[in-house]
Amino acid sequence: MSNEERLGPEAYLTPEEAKEFHKLFVASMGFFTAVAVVAHVLVWMWKPWFPDTPGYAMLNDGVQVAQATLTAFLA
Repeated sequence: MSNEERLGPEAYLTPEEAKEFHKLFVASMGFFTAVAVVAHVLVWMWKPWFPDTPGYAMLNDGVQVAQATLTAFLA
């Protein structure tokens, strides 16, 4: 195969290989996006992160308990 058939400067892919790589890249990106959306929905169902619901505000109690425990341990 000659170098004129390859795409771009110092590229080592033929147009067919580039199309195949692009198709695989797009499919991988779609799969990754779907997994991320599902993960975000599951985390949202577990602990919503906006202030009007308990969300991460519940963590504040845990931090205060940990701080009190650590302070008592160090004193």
